Amino acid sequence: MKKFLLSVAFALLAWTVSAQNWMVGGRIGSGLQADAAYVLGNDNYIEGRFGMYWANAGGHLTADFTALYNWSICKMNWTPAAGTWFFDAGAGINVGGKSHYAYVGVAGCAKLGLEIKGAPIRLSFDWTPAFGPGIAYGGGESVSEFNDHGLCNFGITCVYCF
Repeated sequence: MKKFLLSVAFALLAWTVSAQNWMVGGRIGSGLQADAAYVLGNDNYIEGRFGMYWANAGGHLTADFTALYNWSICKMNWTPAAGTWFFDAGAGINVGGKSHYAYVGVAGCAKLGLEIKGAPIRLSFDWTPAFGPGIAYGGGESVSEFNDHGLCNFGITCVYCF
């Protein structure tokens, strides 16, 4: 029975990933994250990122998760031989942390990129600032202050479009 359920789970996963309207890839910059997005019918998309983030107080690695709703603002035909340029903007939430430290905040996103001509690939540079507290806790005490390191969340994203 376990093998059957596992087979069904993998079949559903493969069907979901092979379906149209998905973008899957990675992001590197202030962290290293896996990136997945589902494109809605109007070119807007829901994006999720999960990985590690190192732009924190003390430079320690933290687990990081960001969920965004992005709007396709405009497409520009600056370099027709290379592809179509795009500008997207979005909003969502950013959470993360490590042992005795956590952060949460409202996230924004500004993304400028290129949809490469003849290939199902999007390459972009983005800024995803997060506005919220960083909370250090332990030993029965906690300290909270504005997470100013959340403002320096820059990255380069490369995704494959299904």
